Amino acid sequence: MGASMRVTTNGISTYYEVRGKKGPAIIMLHGNGEDHTIFDRAVDYLEQKFVVYLVDSRGHGESSPPVNGEYHYQDLADDLEAFIRKLEIREPIIIGFSDGAISALLFASQHPEVPSRIFACGANTRPETLKGMGMALLKARKKDDPRVKMMLTEPNITADELSKITCPVLVVAGSRDCVKREDSEFIANSVQDGTLCIMKRADHSSYIVHSTRIVDAVFRECNVDPESVQVVYRFAR
Repeated sequence: MGASMRVTTNGISTYYEVRGKKGPAIIMLHGNGEDHTIFDRAVDYLEQKFVVYLVDSRGHGESSPPVNGEYHYQDLADDLEAFIRKLEIREPIIIGFSDGAISALLFASQHPEVPSRIFACGANTRPETLKGMGMALLKARKKDDPRVKMMLTEPNITADELSKITCPVLVVAGSRDCVKREDSEFIANSVQDGTLCIMKRADHSSYIVHSTRIVDAVFRECNVDPESVQVVYRFAR
């Protein structure tokens, strides 16, 4: 277990945990309807080489909801900016999944000087780029949930916005992802330094949620020798 803490970001009481004692900073951002615990398997390895910040986004996990009850990706990006600024985190690596990846891309386009690298996992630029089954499953969730409404009406990220991102971006998607392949390609081709990574035999979340698969990509991109990391044995969920 890491240290559990809170910080106020734009009127939100943001809960986060810190794992690891030395190395570059990593900020991990979960998806819609989740919390930081989805990264439990990956952080067992990442904390051995990095200082990892696991954040609950507004209205998720142990973080407070917005007063007006509305959710917008720009607010998530603004929360990330406030989090980094208040904790004085320098040149963080940002690993975002789904909603977390969208907010990371928005943040990086508006503050290109801050992140050193981004892993955008399962990001989409428009609601229409979700495949039929993914959209159907989304609509099956509570229709009056404002978090679902956000996903049905946002984001609307343009090539011009993405072109402002200057740090290396690894765009990650599952081979059976609910995000259309052409949208993942669009992101990778629109940022200044983008690479596309397709996880074989994976859907939208299986390589992230309670999984270690993303660790290999992080170690590869950050030049970490996997042989220098201890194996962590825990029962899979």
